Amino acid sequence: MPDNAYTAGILTLGCKVNQYESEALAEALAARGFRVQSPERVCDLYVINTCTVTAESDRKSCQIIRRARHRNPRAWILVTGCLAQVSPGRVAAIPSVDAVCGNAEKLAVAETAAALAARGRKNQAPELRVGPPDALGYEPMRISRFGRTRAYLKIEDGCENRCAYCIIPNARGRVRSRPPADVLEEAARLTAGGCRELVLTGIETASYGRDLPGVSLADLLCRVDRIPGVGRVRLGSLDPSVLRPEFVSRIAQLPSLAPHFHLSVQSGSDGVLARMRRKYNTRMMREGIRRLQEAIPGVQLTADMIAGFPQETEEEFEETLRFAGEVGFLNIHIFPYSERQGTPAAAMPGQVPAAVRHARAARLTALQAGVRRGILDRMTGSTAEVLFETWRDGVATGHTGSFVEVACPSPVPLHARLLPVRILSNDGVRCSGAPEFPFPPPSERNGTQP
Repeated sequence: MPDNAYTAGILTLGCKVNQYESEALAEALAARGFRVQSPERVCDLYVINTCTVTAESDRKSCQIIRRARHRNPRAWILVTGCLAQVSPGRVAAIPSVDAVCGNAEKLAVAETAAALAARGRKNQAPELRVGPPDALGYEPMRISRFGRTRAYLKIEDGCENRCAYCIIPNARGRVRSRPPADVLEEAARLTAGGCRELVLTGIETASYGRDLPGVSLADLLCRVDRIPGVGRVRLGSLDPSVLRPEFVSRIAQLPSLAPHFHLSVQSGSDGVLARMRRKYNTRMMREGIRRLQEAIPGVQLTADMIAGFPQETEEEFEETLRFAGEVGFLNIHIFPYSERQGTPAAAMPGQVPAAVRHARAARLTALQAGVRRGILDRMTGSTAEVLFETWRDGVATGHTGSFVEVACPSPVPLHARLLPVRILSNDGVRCSGAPEFPFPPPSERNGTQP
């Protein structure tokens, strides 16, 4: 389609799946003639890809919609994502919203935007395109471009765990796995295009293959590992119950798989896990983590945890603190519990006061800071392979395979290069090091400062 002279900006909240879908939306808009640019600029069209995992996510999503209106009151505003799916009326009530598209209708955003552009005017009333989130099965969504170093690759949608606190199954529906051949085709194309790190992600990544005969997440990883030239491969958030002996033994043999796993832990107390309706307990987590640590030397773990779940006692929270300290997570994303209307947890008696939730989150954050510094301290003096991603003010920054951030002085950009760095120090958040490699000759210095 020829350039229609309209600009479009996409604002994305939430998870890696949303980030992948926003990139697919950007390509769909570009194919219809829109010039996709930074949403921080004044645009003719704003697409807001929302999140609803917490009440704060809802608030931020609505705030960003209003900011887009203020940035350009005449802009078309299209809203999609999880908040649009579960609360379309709330979104439609925000002034200047032209259309609300549910998760199953995400690809219709480009079609809707093109129709608005053809008419040349805003809608008098919001157009609602919100059906069941899983009505179409796995949607034909794909990307052909990526950031400077890594690409998210969506392999699964939906979740059937029905945890007591979570609204996401309402927003995403049943598990739908992407056909392996489709995943492999996109992974090979991105690799051939220069991608050095693939992150295979989904709403419930560990459920991949549940709806496909004879296919599992381990099978898919083995096939991705055989793609010629494939770089690092990471996984999105995993339910700890997936860390069974066969799964761990199979993936531990894969050279491409990064030694880093993000686990959806949520709590270190068996009582709290039972009330959350999680399908594992702390014994199962400890066994699975031990398998990983024994099978993959140097593996690092990160996690999600909730503080102040309904009826959580001080003793149960202390169990979580002990569990976190014992495992030694590189990082923990810590959330004070947030009520989600329509979930069983919101109706439970014994709701923990908000002040207590935040205080417990702060205590867990303080413990985690000490654990992280200890991990980084132990890296001092070692040499790590760093995949560089950014360069600014003479400093190149990237991540090790175990997802430790490392900064290194460099007179030139090094993005998309995997190079050895000697770790010298850390500030408790990231490491600093010295290059153990020759800098590329001028003929290869083709990067640009962001």
